[in-house]
Amino acid sequence: MSGGKRDAISVNILGKEYRIGCEPGEEEALLKAARLLDARMKEIRGSGKVIGTDRIAVMAALNLAHEVLSQEHSIDAAANAANKRIRSMRERIEIALNDSAQLEL
Repeated sequence: MSGGKRDAISVNILGKEYRIGCEPGEEEALLKAARLLDARMKEIRGSGKVIGTDRIAVMAALNLAHEVLSQEHSIDAAANAANKRIRSMRERIEIALNDSAQLEL
C-alpha cells in the first residue's frame, strides 16, 4: 500500500454488490477485473455443472489462475527463444568480425 487514502469502489459480481478498497488511480483496473470475474462466474453457473456460489467462485479463480500461468509459460518460452536467437546472432557477428580482422592483417 502506498500510504495514500484508499477509496471504496462498488463492484457487482453474480448479482451481489461488494465494496472493495482501491488505491487511487486503480479504479478502472479493479472494475475491469470485477467484470471479468463476473462474466466467468456467470459462464460457469450457466453451464449447470457447478452449483453454489462458493464452488463457482473457486472454479472461476482456478480457471483464471490457470490462464495466467499458461500466459507466463508462453512469455518465458518466447523470451528463451529470443535469447537463443540473440546468442546465435552474437556468435555470427563475432565470427564475421574475426574474419574481417584476419583479412586486414
